[in-house]
Amino acid sequence: MDGTFSGMMADIGAKARAAAAELAYASSERKAAALTSAAHAVWARRQEILDGNVLDMDFAEKKGLSPAMLDRLRLDEGRVRAIVDGLRSVAEQRDPVGRVLAEWDMPSGLHIQRVATPLGVIGVIYESRPNVTADAGALCLKAGNAVILRGGSESFHSSEAIHDCMVQGLREANLPEAAIQLVPTRDRAMVEAMLRAVHYIDVIVPRGGKGLVGLVQAEARVPVFAHLEGICHVYADRDADLAKARAVVLNAKTRRTGICGAAECLLIDWQFYTRHGAVLIEDLLAAGVEVRTTGELLKVPGTVQAAADDFGREFLDKIIAAKLVDGVDEAIAHIRRYGSSHTEAILTENDATAARFFERLDSAILMRNASTQFADGGEFGMGGEIGIATGKLHARGPVGAEQLTSFKYLVTGDGTVRS
Repeated sequence: MDGTFSGMMADIGAKARAAAAELAYASSERKAAALTSAAHAVWARRQEILDGNVLDMDFAEKKGLSPAMLDRLRLDEGRVRAIVDGLRSVAEQRDPVGRVLAEWDMPSGLHIQRVATPLGVIGVIYESRPNVTADAGALCLKAGNAVILRGGSESFHSSEAIHDCMVQGLREANLPEAAIQLVPTRDRAMVEAMLRAVHYIDVIVPRGGKGLVGLVQAEARVPVFAHLEGICHVYADRDADLAKARAVVLNAKTRRTGICGAAECLLIDWQFYTRHGAVLIEDLLAAGVEVRTTGELLKVPGTVQAAADDFGREFLDKIIAAKLVDGVDEAIAHIRRYGSSHTEAILTENDATAARFFERLDSAILMRNASTQFADGGEFGMGGEIGIATGKLHARGPVGAEQLTSFKYLVTGDGTVRS
């Protein structure tokens, strides 16, 4: 690796470590003040952010990004308002640092507490979405962590403008400006530098496509919170309510096709299909969704033959795979085979069937009679998320401020000695 980038990483990392040491004991009031000030700055400087986004959109279109990726990148006044609302929401949350997670007394006379503490320095590597600059910065700060942000080359100007607002908030709250740092180069060599920065970064969070996340998971020497793909399933059970099923399926696929919580596979119970016909498929087709399927469902006009790899595929587009299954156990077996442990939904009025679905699947998020598009930290009341984690160690599901903490033990005695 070029010495220029290893030197840049060392400089950024050392500043982040120093900032993290100070943030670990920063008051809740100062952290909230920094985020509130940043929210004010984002709204006051929204035209700068939108002007930067115009440059980024032009760069991305020339680069040939897909419509889904362009949608992730695009900002308008409504999306800037959502960034502002997210910052204020995180500011208003309870401070996760210092929470007493458990406490007990021992016969030896010791009093023991397990208390939440910051992780330290978080590295976030992301593509397209400039709002991650604010979301990640806010959540890391709330949890007392410093953060190093490496945005995608296509979101360079938007991210820079948002980052300036975050730094303004830190400055006004008298917190170290190095608490939220943005890597000042598009060069991908800095990604490699971050993945190897074990002396400076405590955990890496990648947000982006399969290529980016796969690279991070394969190459990182630093621990990683991530999901590789969002292969989300919706299963319409024989006891599903038709009106609920129609609303949820359409929303799960079409509300925003380019997010990781978008449904990529629809499983329909044979008895539901016998009773209600192809209405779920017809709704999707009418909404402009390409339905790739097999067997009986190919008789529905407008559907197309699914390829072997369409099941277990993240389309991030107006495309969905569909299949008939014989009951909840066959649906569970299909999801176990093709899923990515992200989010699955069951549509049913049968409590026992729903309980079986919840019990026998181990995805990070399981839903009943609700759209998979709710797989989002903001919708979970976290004010936002730094990503979705599908691993089984430490964080799972939406990674909010609480998930960006670890813990330590505080042990108190009274001249207590061990026999």
